[in-house]
Amino acid sequence: MMVEAKKPAFPLADGTVYSKRKNYLSLSASAPEEYARIIGQEKLERLFNVASRLKGLQLLEINATAQGGGVAEMLLRAIPFLNILGIDAEWKVIRGNTDYFECTKGIHNLLQGMDGTFTPEMEEIYLNNLEACGNASLIDYHPDVVTVHDPQPLCLTHYIKKLDEIWLWRCHIDIEEASLKDNGNLVDLITDCVEHYDAAIFSTVHYIVSKWLMPKFIIPPFIDPLSDKNRELSQEEIDTVLNKYEIDSGVPIIAQIGRFDPWKGIDRTIATYRKVKKERKCQLVIAGGTATDDPEGMRILAKILENTKDDENIHVLNLPPDSNIEINALQRAANVIMQPSTKEGFGLVITEALWKSKPVIAGNVGGIPLQIRHGDTGYFYETPQKTVKKVISFLDNPEAALAMGDRGKEYVREHFLMPDRITDYLMAMELLMTGALNKKTCSECIISYHPWFKLVKRK
Repeated sequence: MMVEAKKPAFPLADGTVYSKRKNYLSLSASAPEEYARIIGQEKLERLFNVASRLKGLQLLEINATAQGGGVAEMLLRAIPFLNILGIDAEWKVIRGNTDYFECTKGIHNLLQGMDGTFTPEMEEIYLNNLEACGNASLIDYHPDVVTVHDPQPLCLTHYIKKLDEIWLWRCHIDIEEASLKDNGNLVDLITDCVEHYDAAIFSTVHYIVSKWLMPKFIIPPFIDPLSDKNRELSQEEIDTVLNKYEIDSGVPIIAQIGRFDPWKGIDRTIATYRKVKKERKCQLVIAGGTATDDPEGMRILAKILENTKDDENIHVLNLPPDSNIEINALQRAANVIMQPSTKEGFGLVITEALWKSKPVIAGNVGGIPLQIRHGDTGYFYETPQKTVKKVISFLDNPEAALAMGDRGKEYVREHFLMPDRITDYLMAMELLMTGALNKKTCSECIISYHPWFKLVKRK
């Protein structure tokens, strides 16, 4: 069964998603004080202290899409939250045609290890589009700090970086250094662009490419526990969503939530469900969406629909980017949540599921091991046979499933909530703004405010 809804119009024509200067206050966030009951007053004071020292800082965030994907998910709440804290944070997205986003998706896949070649034509499309963005005055004022997310806008530094601005590159993907060696012209381009930045931020230490000489910060992604996607829901709200999509609340649910992407292991989830269904009554919910910077999504969705068309107990939902309540409700209704990715930047959908005290089975890749401690806060996907046994065990033992889910929720509370990680982000900017860190004196430094460094660099 397939359900699809319309996408809302967003952002402004010049790419502005949020700007106090332009009186475009399109987003909202909860007051910082509301998080005290969740994270504790001590952590909140840590946030207030650094924010007060940076009050009035002009910060610009640039990425490729305003909706869809983990980067946009974080910025949607972080930007207005930063403004409440006294940081003048703005957000813009780059513009590009279909060829450009096909090209950047190809770059993304190559960096994550997919077979292929970075061609001269791809480089021309990529750089020409970013040059056009620069010529169109993508940055129409003089911010103190510019943070650029992921490879899509990476090389903007060639065209619009000013000498007295601090530029950070935030890499959310798991770059395979071996794949870089196989694409010399790609690594040359990426390295040349990265070296124009003052520092880089990575989600985990094993994402770091050691040849990039600059300060490197380890700051994991986060969720906002008070957003519509993560706040507590009543049973009535959950049932309303299930009824909307004709999902039977009386039948156990295996769910996978997230973008339609070739790395997400959706085929593994479907195969697992089909084996479990032979032994237990259950249904499968695959709820995803697409992003403007990911033209591959619709092709993946078409394959899923073709593969599942003969099973009325498989619900494929192509949700619009603002389906926060719907995603929240589907996660809370699920008995088991799967994310058996073969590559993963971090996996905020796993963070969301853990926050809702759900048992999770996920791939042992990327940033997932920061969240899943095998046998404690969840399980790693191993073999189809082992996974089927784990799913059946969760369905047969709901109390054990809830106990594991509760441990996962507490782990998220400790490590992956927005106020804590915003504090790290502000502390990183403060070190750079004050000159305490720079490329000349700290070119090989790795700065981590928590023990993420214990996950060693891949061999």
